Amino acid sequence: MAQTRSLSSLGGIPAAPGAAVGPVARMAPPPRLPDDRPVAGDPAAESEAARASLEQVAAGLDEQAAALEGEAAAVLGAQALMARDPELARRIGERAEAGDPAAWAVHSSCETYRDMLKAAGGYLAERAADLADIRDRAVSLLLGLPMPGLPDPGVPHVLVAEDLAPADTVHLDPAKVLGIVTRYGGPTSHTVILSRALGIPAVVGCEGADTLADGTVVAIDGDDGSVVADPDEDTVQRALRRAEQRRALAATATGPGTTADGVSVPLLLNIGEGDARAAAAHDSEGVGLLRTEFLFLDQTEPPTREEQTASYVELFSAFAGRPLTVRTLDAGSDKPLAFVPMGAEDNPALGVRGYRTARLHRELLVDQLAAIAAATKETGADIRVMAPMVSTPKEAREFAELARSQGVTRVGVMIEVPAAALLADRLLNEVDFVSIGTNDLAQYTMAVDRTLGSLPDLLDPWQPALLSLIGTAGRAGDHLGVPVGVCGEAAADPLLALVLVGLGATSLSMSAPALPGVRHALSRHTLDECRRLAHLALAAAGAEQAREAVRSAAHTDTP
Repeated sequence: MAQTRSLSSLGGIPAAPGAAVGPVARMAPPPRLPDDRPVAGDPAAESEAARASLEQVAAGLDEQAAALEGEAAAVLGAQALMARDPELARRIGERAEAGDPAAWAVHSSCETYRDMLKAAGGYLAERAADLADIRDRAVSLLLGLPMPGLPDPGVPHVLVAEDLAPADTVHLDPAKVLGIVTRYGGPTSHTVILSRALGIPAVVGCEGADTLADGTVVAIDGDDGSVVADPDEDTVQRALRRAEQRRALAATATGPGTTADGVSVPLLLNIGEGDARAAAAHDSEGVGLLRTEFLFLDQTEPPTREEQTASYVELFSAFAGRPLTVRTLDAGSDKPLAFVPMGAEDNPALGVRGYRTARLHRELLVDQLAAIAAATKETGADIRVMAPMVSTPKEAREFAELARSQGVTRVGVMIEVPAAALLADRLLNEVDFVSIGTNDLAQYTMAVDRTLGSLPDLLDPWQPALLSLIGTAGRAGDHLGVPVGVCGEAAADPLLALVLVGLGATSLSMSAPALPGVRHALSRHTLDECRRLAHLALAAAGAEQAREAVRSAAHTDTP
């Protein structure tokens, strides 16, 4: 959330939970093109040099990815594909033909491409930082400058940067990097995804981060988005206690999620490509969100049913004996598919995405559902399937009928659109379960692009308007006996998790590092106490007041 600003206090978007205190170590600025631009040589030679630098960058990313696994490997693999994008190469060739030296051709072409990504919004806007890293690495190679990389001050530190590239984030050592603060970035950036996976507290979209000098001691809070420079002793001790408490909880808070009076609240994982084997080792009760986009993005042809089935068999087998919820393809204009032309959209976040892609390309969804059903039959796994971006009871009914016709037995939808929450009592009649995606529901409720760093207070999941919609869905689920899960990152906040349960959430899904804190918070509160906390949050004037009201009323050892 946005904090009241003073000379020593900054605020940004809470990105990865936890607290930390340490000296600032700043990322070096990106390489600059010299003021004296050299005369370009032969255009063909300049173009070839530029393209060779991009291939060298891509090869380096591939090499790093090969030494990693899970989300980190997938992120770097996707970035390598960006460096090899034929459209980027074409633009570089045009700039070379126009007389640009190689480094200038790379820089200008990447900047043009980045502007397009930012204008597209959503997933594509989040990838602009990845392209900036490709630009900087290629320019460094062409100018013979040091490759961009992480600082190493020799002591544990808080890393401060304009933004962090995936190639840097995957190499962060939690023993050295106590926390992360970035000037730019949104809650779904690769920096955030990887920081959560590493368990490093992070604040992104922090205006004023560029004023934090090397060596300045800062206290950061990844739960409320605060960054305090030169903190007083009380602030330091409070942050250190919270950090130590989280470490202790990680070691001691185990087992199924239950409230203090024994009400079961399954604690599940959000996972993606390559995460299944590693994720299965965590103390979770299953998977609440399996993202399947990795099978489709960056492909020139759609994967066959057989290819999809093989991937699902591997993923499902890792969680044998535990339920796993699969989200069907969440792609569209903001996550473009090369083999699915959809035309230009002025606002992709409000366009053809998620389940809506089935209106134009039904065969993609049919093949995916058939593959999931085949893998379920082969593994005997406990599988549930849900569609993203469902807006109406009619869409829910159509998806349920289609899924069941392909052999899927447990069918649900995601509630990410206010219309779906407002008519939850009708929508839930059509499916076996629903899962609330708080990230998208927040941006649509508050009319704020979730990639923006300039309006973090409106994207705060503690906003009473957002909580009211969640409560509407929760009441409908309770009345109809239909499970209502939450798989947005709001579920990873231990304090907010209590409110979500009080609003009717029957399961919570999150990144692995958040499990112990949420498990502990639930164990300290009864269901009735959660309901009273939810009432306090709903009655608050705004997000900050809701958070403070609940914090004051909850048990003091809740993280």
